[in-house]
Amino acid sequence: MKNPKIRFKGYTNNWKQHKLSEVVTMHARIGWQNLRISEFLDSGEYMLITGTDFNDGQINYDTCHYVEKERYEQDKHIQIHNGNILITKDGTLGKVAYVQGLTKPATLNAGVFNLEIKDKNKVDEKYLFQYLKAPFLMNYVSQKATGGTIKHLNQNILVDFLIDLPNKDEQTNIGEYLQSIDRLITLRKRKCEETKTLKKYMLQKMFPQNGTNIPEIRFNGFTDAWEQRKLSELVIIERGGSPRPIDKFITNDENGLNWVKIGDAPEQGNYITQTAEKIIPEGISKTREVHPGDLILSNSMSFGKPYIMAIDGCIHDGWLLIRDTNKVFDLKFLCILLGTDNMLNQYRAMAAGSTVNNLNKELVGGTTVSFPVLDEQQQIGEYFEVLNYLITLYQQKCEELQNVKKFMLQNMFM
Repeated sequence: MKNPKIRFKGYTNNWKQHKLSEVVTMHARIGWQNLRISEFLDSGEYMLITGTDFNDGQINYDTCHYVEKERYEQDKHIQIHNGNILITKDGTLGKVAYVQGLTKPATLNAGVFNLEIKDKNKVDEKYLFQYLKAPFLMNYVSQKATGGTIKHLNQNILVDFLIDLPNKDEQTNIGEYLQSIDRLITLRKRKCEETKTLKKYMLQKMFPQNGTNIPEIRFNGFTDAWEQRKLSELVIIERGGSPRPIDKFITNDENGLNWVKIGDAPEQGNYITQTAEKIIPEGISKTREVHPGDLILSNSMSFGKPYIMAIDGCIHDGWLLIRDTNKVFDLKFLCILLGTDNMLNQYRAMAAGSTVNNLNKELVGGTTVSFPVLDEQQQIGEYFEVLNYLITLYQQKCEELQNVKKFMLQNMFM
């Protein structure tokens, strides 16, 4: 048979195919052993692993329930140990998890296969896990579903799944390499989540809460109370406009002006840097132009998020334009301020009991904002700019690693 495109140096032997049933034993909790929800415990000594506890190839032990000792001892074939490979056979089919870091005795709930390697001198567990976690298994399951939908992954389907195996040393190198990428991905995800948590915490501590005018955490040298004013007294708020019918005015022509839609807003960060469509010159007079440094706010009550324009463009009536003509605010600070929970809570409170479904300039302008002197605003704005940068960086690094993993799965296996 053929060999993969990418191999570690020193390996030239041909790979061999084996049915999954030839290299592992497969066991699951059988019908008469099924557990009732009333038997689930919130704590205990014997852990119960369910398919819903799988998280990107790992077991989230924090979400696991527990069972009594009798249930654990009921079937040794579904007693779980570090190094086991688990596959879901009900619900979301074909999710795979590698068991590691297990510190307590554990058993399986219904809906999950326990795979144990028959001969560990011939098959590396990390290699097998990576092979099963790759798209090959789900592609195989999809083929078996031709003409219908498989809602249950039967063992007689799984046993015939073909595994491509090089010699044990090459398996070990491949398994360790792909596991190292997984560890890096997990690290980047953790860093990203930690930074998001820090940002959320600092938004609560660096802005006054519950009607006060002094935040809990401040940069050195600032002690004055924050000023409180109605937003409409400080900035100009204008609504965007949309020429009708819009499909006659939008284009991909490079001579058009950027047409900023909600879908152009990034998930992370506060800057609009590109648009999917443009608007022709005839439509520009019927909308509202925006320029780098302008602040725009989505007027959807379910969104209400502010962004800073980094390009010239036009906004439709799904956006509000906020201009600080009096130079009261640092732009980065104002963008952070308008996205705080305090502002969103004010919008909701002011709209309560009315038929208003979207933000409008009266609603936004009627909010009360708290703000310090400009120097303190600038430091706060820069601080959150750094946090946003780090969150975006970790996400990008994670995506890059995921693309590397995807490429290597396509080229290091048959």
